[in-house]
Amino acid sequence: MLSGMPDDHHYLAGLELTGRRVVMIGGGTVAQRRLPRLIGAGAAVEVISPHTTPAVSAMADAGELVWHPRRYADGDLDGAWYALACTNDPEVNAAVCAEAERSRVFCVRADSGIDGSAVTPAVGRHEGLLLGVLSGGQPLRSVAVRDGILEGLRTGAIAGAAEPSGDELPGVALVGGGPGDPELITVRGRRLLARADVVVADRLAPRELLDELPPEVEVVDAAKIPYGRAASQDLINAALIENAKAGKFVVRLKGGDPYVFGRGFEELLACVEAGVPVTTVPGITSAFAVPAVAGVPVTHRGVSHEVVVVSGHVPPGHAESLVDWSALGRLRGTIVLMMGVERLPQFAEALLANGRPADTPVAIVEDGTMRTQRVLRSTLDSVAAEAKAAGVRPPAVIVIGPVAGLGQP
Repeated sequence: MLSGMPDDHHYLAGLELTGRRVVMIGGGTVAQRRLPRLIGAGAAVEVISPHTTPAVSAMADAGELVWHPRRYADGDLDGAWYALACTNDPEVNAAVCAEAERSRVFCVRADSGIDGSAVTPAVGRHEGLLLGVLSGGQPLRSVAVRDGILEGLRTGAIAGAAEPSGDELPGVALVGGGPGDPELITVRGRRLLARADVVVADRLAPRELLDELPPEVEVVDAAKIPYGRAASQDLINAALIENAKAGKFVVRLKGGDPYVFGRGFEELLACVEAGVPVTTVPGITSAFAVPAVAGVPVTHRGVSHEVVVVSGHVPPGHAESLVDWSALGRLRGTIVLMMGVERLPQFAEALLANGRPADTPVAIVEDGTMRTQRVLRSTLDSVAAEAKAAGVRPPAVIVIGPVAGLGQP
């Protein structure tokens, strides 16, 4: 880690937080930025806040943290190893820091870093390196230095750490963030994200990248939580257009690829109709990348000559379904089913009824590319019951076909 000022009095250290209680007071966008790295570090995170963003709520629903839906009270830091005061109320943040001081718990104060007993550096990762930069209360400089070093590491030459140039990109960039691992976003996508004034982010976008944004970047939570609360597509389109027309460069950060069941083309059409310039940056599609990371190739010589990617957002026979399940049942190749966990029994039944053998191999990859990834292997006649027994939850990619039964690496 680097310290940017000769008179900076901070002592840099790496904390081992695995299994240790970390308390976050506040559940807004600041918490949303900070939580993914704490979760990724294995901390036992507890969030105390009357309300949260949809993305923070989704982390709680997924069991990644414990959410206490109430206001902060003195004593909430008992047993904590680390604390973060991230509310929009300075008095509450001051009270949290005061308790932390009495309890000898290091505490970050998001609204006034110099008043906390710890500060959060500008952080980045590169091939096993965890890089953090502090600059004595100049967060923009920390971010610029970090980005310069990371770019130098990626290109093979450590570049200078000057401030980013002032030229701004116009309009909106639809950026595919890949399947979840922040290392799997494209180079161009990461570069445009670093220049954003506003980031409109999905729940499935690589969350840790939000923590690398400068503090003045506005993050709009457009979480689309399956079968739960969701941002209206019209509201998302309006956020893109209104911010772009206000002269801001907007990055729409999406999971996977914007044009593979990501509604990216709907957003492009809305922007074009409003006269807003749009740049599209394809992403690594989860339909193929997630199985690959889990050791399941969607094609293999002599095994599968076809791949069909199917949306499971509506069941077979639904009036809005555009899928010919009878044709899929007759195929011999690979079916990749997205958004299919909730209705898996119906999809399996439709394929079996239309000719797929009962012993057809199936692989389900949950939380693909993430720390919590797990794989369930089964057969078409048993997968629905086994997935329910195993507690499989979205997001998950389901691969159906002979490739799912190939030898496991």
